[in-house]
Amino acid sequence: MVALLEQNGVRVERTEDASSVEGATLFVTQPNLIAPERLEGLTKRAAATVLLAPARPGLRRLEVETRDPGCPLAAKAGAAKTGGFVYDGEQRCYDSTLVRTGTVTTLGFGAIFTNRDLDSDGNAALALALLGQHERLVWYMPSTADRSQQKSFTDLVPDGWKFGAFQLGVAAVVIALWRARRLGRVVTEPLPVVVRAAETVEGRARLYRSSRAATHAALVLRQASRDRLAPLLGLPVGEDVSVEVARRTSRSVADVRTLLYSQEPVDDRGLVALASELDAVENEVRRG
Repeated sequence: MVALLEQNGVRVERTEDASSVEGATLFVTQPNLIAPERLEGLTKRAAATVLLAPARPGLRRLEVETRDPGCPLAAKAGAAKTGGFVYDGEQRCYDSTLVRTGTVTTLGFGAIFTNRDLDSDGNAALALALLGQHERLVWYMPSTADRSQQKSFTDLVPDGWKFGAFQLGVAAVVIALWRARRLGRVVTEPLPVVVRAAETVEGRARLYRSSRAATHAALVLRQASRDRLAPLLGLPVGEDVSVEVARRTSRSVADVRTLLYSQEPVDDRGLVALASELDAVENEVRRG
């Protein structure tokens, strides 16, 4: 995708900052990781914005398949592989899985931007029309600092429950003070031993080993590696990253898919080897 844009005179800037978007097209592959007020500010400053699959309450989903545009906005691109979330907007295309309001374009699924589907139907033409609106494209990959909008557990608790918990806390403090007056002051004493952090880690490792959880640990390692690789490759979390990883490294697609998606059982030695290999692949992608 980047090579296609550059061949058509578009300068692509991949960044985790996006502080300078004036006069450029802003492409956000993970808008859900950005605080809404910050995202709104960026879209106002950018000349055009493309948001990929932002999640909102009550959204309807459609199957991913080749669809006709059904709107003047994408008439030149023609049929393209679209689907995913359905949105409301001033201009609606591909059964409302691609909409535009003002300068902000929203897509329900990102198949048209992947190397696997780029040369199918009108995917390349549509992707170029959306991301090549201006001479500069800011490909924004949110950093951990942008995840502040994700709700914590306390944000999800109803206010009535919070008030009840506060009352229980006050009652607990009062009871503690009452009991402390009866029992006298607290007497401190040093611990008999100091447990090193390394010993704690070793103890937990023995517990995992005794439960024979190597295969489960391997699945967790693979999932974590895929979740870290997706933002590095400019892909939505959860999408198959095998083809793009293979393109960035010297490995074949089959080898990458086996490494990242295999569910075959492993032993302890295989788990150690897998962790080392996953780390090597991530480093190759970052260098690539």
